[in-house]
Formats: sequence, structure tokens, C-alpha cells
Amino acid sequence: MSQLHNHLAFTRRPITAEEYLPPIKKLLDAGVPATYTLAQVAAFQQGREDEDHADASNTTPLHIMARSLPQDLNGDEEKVVLDIMNLLFEYGAGWNFLDYEQKTVGDLLLERGQKRQGVLYSRLVDAGVSAELLLRKVNEGEIEFIDPEELPESLQEASLNAAQDAAAEMKQEADTAIDQKAYLDSKLEYTKDSLVTNENRDGVMMDWESSIMYKAADSICPVPDATVLNIGFGMGIIDQAIQSHSPQKHYICEAHPDVLQKMKEDGWYERKGVIVLEGRWQDCLNDLLDRGDVFFDGIYYDTFSEHYDDMLELYDIVVGLLKPGGVFSFFNGLGADRSLCYDVYKNIVELDVSNYGLRCEYDTLSVGERNWEEVKRSYFNCDYYYHPRISFV
Repeated sequence: MSQLHNHLAFTRRPITAEEYLPPIKKLLDAGVPATYTLAQVAAFQQGREDEDHADASNTTPLHIMARSLPQDLNGDEEKVVLDIMNLLFEYGAGWNFLDYEQKTVGDLLLERGQKRQGVLYSRLVDAGVSAELLLRKVNEGEIEFIDPEELPESLQEASLNAAQDAAAEMKQEADTAIDQKAYLDSKLEYTKDSLVTNENRDGVMMDWESSIMYKAADSICPVPDATVLNIGFGMGIIDQAIQSHSPQKHYICEAHPDVLQKMKEDGWYERKGVIVLEGRWQDCLNDLLDRGDVFFDGIYYDTFSEHYDDMLELYDIVVGLLKPGGVFSFFNGLGADRSLCYDVYKNIVELDVSNYGLRCEYDTLSVGERNWEEVKRSYFNCDYYYHPRISFV
């Protein structure tokens, strides 16, 4: 363990600024890294084969700090720990690394009794928001949300080049989940409780989402005889929920041919007030904007193989199609592989929609049991759900 790690173990109480801040800053000034990059970990492990050393090498200073927090941390000590966190972030500490137990710093803070609304966890979330927005700027507007969980284990055991090869292989294997054209060209299968890609078994939609969809339908049907738009039919769960509100007009935008065929077989094309827009929303909704004669009381968005940069483009269209008192919502799985990432994206959405004169309010819902047997990988690992309700200020 480095001297920095030793200081962050909080072996001496009380935790005071005089005791801890000067030696920590001195080490950082001397060039001790505030975090370990994956490349540094791989290089370190090539030089040391001992398993204990490998574990230690994959523990960042922030992880040590979080794991060492006293359960009876008092208010004055908490302020000092916050100053230490600020110092580490100032010197480049990463917010979303996983340690040797596959835990984020956020996981460890919560385990040590910290609250999601507390100052330490909130500071970690703020660091994540800042880092993601900076990364977006570096990428010229594109979102590249880094999820360490998606990286293969070889990243911790082999050279960096081998890890990059494994990551590239994983990306190629998951094309339907990350590439829209590959998804639209794929065959889909409706099972008893899910919709999956036939070849890769990527979960497009599952019936555990039903309670979320019915809550969303309540939000986007704010008035009687509403005119609503759902982008992405999937299993039709939210569309059934919308129908229970007896909308005057119910637009459904769907691009996948297998889903469109299922909609025809199930009679959606003949339902009163239902208007099916066949194609990608990027094409269909721009046509509606150009017409200028259709506006919505509610809009819902839940597609597959699209990403947050697609949502940023959608915001441009939503503000043109939403009535002044209308509501926009979406299936909120942004960063839901990890609790910390999910909390970061909650704040990012709030910031982004505010640029359009919109405000985002969340209801926190519990998420019940989920069965992932029919899909290759889970896509929502939090036990809570942030339901977004977005409207004009």
C-alpha cells in the first residue's frame, strides 16, 4: 500500500484537517497519482504476480477512503473527508472505477452508512456529472459514457493491447445492442414475457417493466381526450396503458419490421384513433414538424440500440411537438448497470433539458423481481427507478 493509501485509511481519530490534509497534499504534489488508470494496473500486474499485490493495485485512493470511513463519522469529520475528496478530484481522481471487488466508490459509501442525499455521495455524483459533460465536449458533442463493468476481466490480467482486443471482440458481438442498423436488420422473437433479438438474445423489452409503463402512461396522458405519441412499440405495454386513458389520437412510431408485423397481427392498425408511423423517429417526427399541424399532450420515448446522444437530438424535436402544458417522458435506463452511474445520469438529464426551457421532475419507484433467463445480459441492475416527468417551465 502506498503512503497515500495509508493516510486514507483513517487510522487516527478524530479526522481533522491538520492531521490529514497536509500530508495527503504533499504526496499528491510529489506526483503520487490520485487514481490508477487501467493501463497502469496492467503494467503493475505484469511486474508482480502476487495476488495480494494485484488486488491492492486495483484499489484507488478514493476506494480506500470510502472503505475506511468510520460508521460513527461526525459532522466535523465529514467536512474534512469532503475536503479530501475535493483534493483528490482536483488532482485527477476518477469517479467511476471498479475495485478488486467490482465496486464503485459510491457502492462503498452507501455500505458505510452514507446517504444518497448526503454530502459525500452527492460530491461523487457531481464529479461524475462534470466528468461526463467534459467528455462530451472533448468528443465534440457525442456522449461516451464509460461503464467499467462492460470491460472484460482480461483488462486486469493481461496487457493493455490484449484488453483492447477483447473489448473490440465484445463490441462486435453486441452489435444489435449498440448499432441501430444491425438491430433493424436483425430478427426478433416474442417470448412469453420478453422481446429479444433472435441471434444475440439481447433484451429489447421485458414484462417486468409493466408497472413503469403504466406510471408513464399516467404522466403523458395529463388531460382527457389527449393526443399522445409513443416512440418505440416493443411489446406494446405502454400503448395498452395509453389506451386505458381513451386518448383522442394515439400515434405510435416504430421502425423494426418484425414489430410492425406483430402490430398488424394484433390489430393495432385498425384501432380507433391509432396512427402508426412506420420508420425511424428521426425521419417520421421531422415530417410532423414540417407539417406543423400536430402537437402532443404527451410524448414517450423507449427505443432499442439508441444512446443518450440520440436523446439529445430528440430534445430538439420534442420542444417543437409538445404542447405548452404537455409532458415528455422516457424509459430511464441511463447508466442503470451501476447505481452510481444511474444517479449521475439523473442529474445530467436535468441539466440538459433545462437548456430547452424544460424541467425534469422524478418520482422514485421500487423495482421488483426481474428474470434475466431469456436474455444474454441484464440491462437494469438498480432496485429503484427514476421516473422522469419533463415539461415546460
